[in-house]
Amino acid sequence: MDGQNWIVTAEGDCEPLDCEEFIPKGHPPYRFYRFLTDLDDVLDAYSDDVERLRRIAPKVRRVMEDSYWLQLEYKQPHPQRGWSVSMLYDEPGYPLTVQMVAWSPQQLSTIHNHATWGLVLLLDGEEKNTFWRQTGDAATSSHIERVGDCVLSPGDLICFVPEAIQQQNQSPSRMVMNGRKLLGTPG
Repeated sequence: MDGQNWIVTAEGDCEPLDCEEFIPKGHPPYRFYRFLTDLDDVLDAYSDDVERLRRIAPKVRRVMEDSYWLQLEYKQPHPQRGWSVSMLYDEPGYPLTVQMVAWSPQQLSTIHNHATWGLVLLLDGEEKNTFWRQTGDAATSSHIERVGDCVLSPGDLICFVPEAIQQQNQSPSRMVMNGRKLLGTPG
């Protein structure tokens, strides 16, 4: 699954993400269970979110190529909400979730951040992301300003640091992975 790799910084800049690690194609196929254990290794070895994302991105591409059934694990968007989520992996105490999310055409999300790192691989359609940045002191101000846009095509992968603020539009289906802070863990 070819495409561009991007990362959105805390300042709202969308920059190319350099992913040095390459997983060669071949046999045996890269299965979902191996993907999850490889994620364990990355999360244990690296505490920096950007470094984690640099190492996770090629694994996401590979698992979506070799475990094609994952791309079929989505529900049609709910007619009133305009979106649906199919949970692929959500284990209590595990530091991330893996989901398939489907949106109705022209559906616009709220402006939001996830307060954790995140990664999205666009599977079909086109998705326009608008990025924002916090102005003033984040502890005392809730003002934001628009920074720019990035249009994703199928195969494009975009990563977000915890402070990244975004809004997306026109995203038919995508694989989404978010880290999460576990109770009792630092950072």
